[in-house]
Amino acid sequence: MPQSYIKKILDARVYDVAIESPVDPAPQLSRRLNNNVLLKREDLQPVFSFKLRGAYNKMMHLTEEERRKGVIAASAGNHAQGLALSATKLGVKATIVMPRTTPQIKVDAVRARGGKVVLQGDTYDEASNYAKKLVQEKGMVYVHPYDDPEVIAGQGTVGMEILRQVHGPLDAVFVPVGGGGLAAGVAAYIKFVRPEVKVIAVEPEDAACLKLAMEKQRRARLPEVGIFADGVAVAQIGKETFRVLRKTIDDVITANTDEICAAIKDIFDDTRSIAEPAGALALAGLKKYVEREGCEGKTLLAIDSGANTNFDRLRYISERTEIGEQREAILSVTIPERPGSFKKFCNALGKRNITEFNYRYGDDQDAQIFVGVSVRQGGEDRRELVSSLEGMGYPVLDMTDNEMAKLHIRHLVGGHRPASVEHELLYRFEFPERPGALMNFLTKLGNRWNISLFHYRNHGAAYGRVLVALQADPTQRKDLESFLDKLAYPYHEESENPAYKLFLS
Repeated sequence: MPQSYIKKILDARVYDVAIESPVDPAPQLSRRLNNNVLLKREDLQPVFSFKLRGAYNKMMHLTEEERRKGVIAASAGNHAQGLALSATKLGVKATIVMPRTTPQIKVDAVRARGGKVVLQGDTYDEASNYAKKLVQEKGMVYVHPYDDPEVIAGQGTVGMEILRQVHGPLDAVFVPVGGGGLAAGVAAYIKFVRPEVKVIAVEPEDAACLKLAMEKQRRARLPEVGIFADGVAVAQIGKETFRVLRKTIDDVITANTDEICAAIKDIFDDTRSIAEPAGALALAGLKKYVEREGCEGKTLLAIDSGANTNFDRLRYISERTEIGEQREAILSVTIPERPGSFKKFCNALGKRNITEFNYRYGDDQDAQIFVGVSVRQGGEDRRELVSSLEGMGYPVLDMTDNEMAKLHIRHLVGGHRPASVEHELLYRFEFPERPGALMNFLTKLGNRWNISLFHYRNHGAAYGRVLVALQADPTQRKDLESFLDKLAYPYHEESENPAYKLFLS
């Protein structure tokens, strides 16, 4: 029974290596959600994740003979770092099998903490199978990242701390789930001590192994697993963790990639720290819970479970955040192919901020543009925008939820210049990035020269950058350059750029 974990959790040896992480308020998010939102900051641990709690507690329960054999584990990174640090502290050799898809920051961190890294397979399960093979061949002790009572008890100290740190009401605790070690430990403790507190598991939509098991009332394996939230990319819930969770968890919520990215931004806004996708997963679930239940005035806590993510992944996270917060609409709009159409369309948008504008001349009848527009949070404003544009006669396709459009099409709008487009000149412009800047640019550009290519994306920088192709025959070249000089926007002609010649001209 889950109650058997209480003594194990109370006796767990974790504080030789772990800190009692703080519970921090999230004031901006609390105001926005009309609830008291708290974050349990496991990202502040020495390995930037809760995982060293379970790893060290397991190590402390090994016999001297087992320690001499050395330990081995399969991990996407955080358990690996925790085990490597624990083993180094206790003078034990540690071998870690990691999927090849593991972020390099985690691989480097394991090596820096004294662990030997073996890269094998593309998923946790493939790495785990290889680690178990090495156990048979070399006799090392396997330290499971989640499906072990001592590991679960070590992670359960997070729940013990939460109840000690949160004074007053606590309505729900949101816990990220991969294999279920953290959730099982936290749920076992909280449900025994304060059964009125809801414990809600949160999984990625593309790695929802607990949700699948709860629906089937038995453990089942997902046919494939998404790896964006690599720290929870597990195909099957643990046997021991499921035994505990099926009796203690109140609900399972799933979050998609955009929602996780939005939660990463929420954590940054309130703490100035950057969570990894799995680290922000619980908060993404908390936000969905508030929207679903319509609750107000509640005290809700999300476990920020880790901060191990590659810096270059932030580009992708930032790109998806606005959509995850439902503050950007991605639309395909058909406008007439004639000078002045861009400006007229921008006028139709009113004071809404344009976040992206992509176009390439196709024919002399219609222009197909790919446009991003800021909208108020929630879907209603987006629907009103689409309805308003359709009412003005613009054919509109809402692609905000179109994964291919967000991942690929937005970067492919363009192509080579059609044969009917003559005398095309390409220019790169910069202008101060502020509300209305793009509209001001189009107004000054006027209708004299036809635009045959247009690309703009708001990146939150001080200066906006626009790539524009204008049609001007040789007799107009001098007038065009004189006009551009008077625009007072820095510009560079790119008509001879080899990238333009290869892919666009």
